[in-house]
Amino acid sequence: MTSLSIAEAAEQTGLTAHTLRYYERDGLLLHSVDRAPSGHRRYTDEDLRWIQMVTRLRSTGMPIRDVRRYAALVREGAGNEDERLALLLAHRETVEQQLAEVTSHLRAIDHKIAIYENAVRPSA
Repeated sequence: MTSLSIAEAAEQTGLTAHTLRYYERDGLLLHSVDRAPSGHRRYTDEDLRWIQMVTRLRSTGMPIRDVRRYAALVREGAGNEDERLALLLAHRETVEQQLAEVTSHLRAIDHKIAIYENAVRPSA
C-alpha cells in the first residue's frame, strides 16, 4: 500500500498541496487523510484514486456542491446508489451538451480555416 507525503501526492496527481488540503477541508474526499506520527498527511492509493475522480469531475465542470454531495453519498455507503446514479447522469447530460456546443464551434472554425486555405493555396 502506497503512503505518500502531500508533496509526493501533489506531484502524482498534478495538483498543488494547497488544492489537496482544500479538497480535504471542503469535504470532497471520502475521509480525512491519514497522518504520520509527525502529523504530516500520508496519502494512500485509495486516496489517490478518489482524488483522480474528483479532479475528473471538476475538470468536466461539475460544481463543487455536487462533488461534495457525491462524496457524501459515497461516504454513507450502500443504499443510495440511485441518488449517486442520478447525480452522475445529470452531470453527464450537461457534459454532453457542452461537448455538442464545442463541436459546433469547432466545425465553424474548420469552415473558416477551409476558406482561408483555399484563398492562400488556390487549386492548380
